[in-house]
Amino acid sequence: MYGSSRQYAEQYRKVGVTTSVTEADPHKLVALLFNGACQRIRLAQACLTQGDQARKGKAIGEACAIVGHLNGSLDHEAGGEIATNLSSLYEYVMQRLTEANLHNDEAALGEALELLGEINSAWDAIPAGQRGFPEPA
Repeated sequence: MYGSSRQYAEQYRKVGVTTSVTEADPHKLVALLFNGACQRIRLAQACLTQGDQARKGKAIGEACAIVGHLNGSLDHEAGGEIATNLSSLYEYVMQRLTEANLHNDEAALGEALELLGEINSAWDAIPAGQRGFPEPA
């Protein structure tokens, strides 16, 4: 009659993520994407250590998809050289993730995680008044 506590926990997690997304401004949405990609890379690292090839591959694939989305959402017209440089960096991260998956390369995973962390830190450091989005009420 009742589901397992694990099922309930998963439902609450999904509601929490959905609430975060629906209440987030565009700047926060990008931050959520960075966090999601980094979480999946950390999961891939753990799976690599445990020898779980299937989960490692799935986590890396999801991280690549997120980074691809970040890359595809860049506004090259408004962002100019910064957008071009970010695009190149995102492409490099996706290349390193692919290499990590193909060769079980822990160093490539670490490098991808470090690069995304640096971009995320720079993103978070943008003052609210300079984000180009309306201030939340």
